[in-house]
Amino acid sequence: HVQLVESGGGSVQAGGSLRLSCVASGDTISRYCMGWFRQVPDKAREGVAGIESDGNAAYAGSVKGRFTISKDNAKNTVYLQMNSLKVEDTAMYYCATRRYCTSMSPAAFGYWGQGTQVTVS
Repeated sequence: HVQLVESGGGSVQAGGSLRLSCVASGDTISRYCMGWFRQVPDKAREGVAGIESDGNAAYAGSVKGRFTISKDNAKNTVYLQMNSLKVEDTAMYYCATRRYCTSMSPAAFGYWGQGTQVTVS
């Protein structure tokens, strides 16, 4: 089964940028929907962005225009470019995968990485 490892998190000032990476192993991401999610303590995990196998992407309203999801099939890696970061973007960010992006409900995704922390101050 696929394994996912996120990286790229850190601390940044409001207005700054970060790029998260998620490297997959055990299967090729080119066939799957890849999603980025985030979670803060005591709140439900929420979908941030998803990208289909054909490259079509969708975003949560709160990040649209600021975040960009992309992937490099040759590197088996999906990215989340985060610009104009806000304090409310502070969260643990996870990548996950499922066959199709028909639902961005976290419960619909079967494979998850361990997460990478993003802190905006």
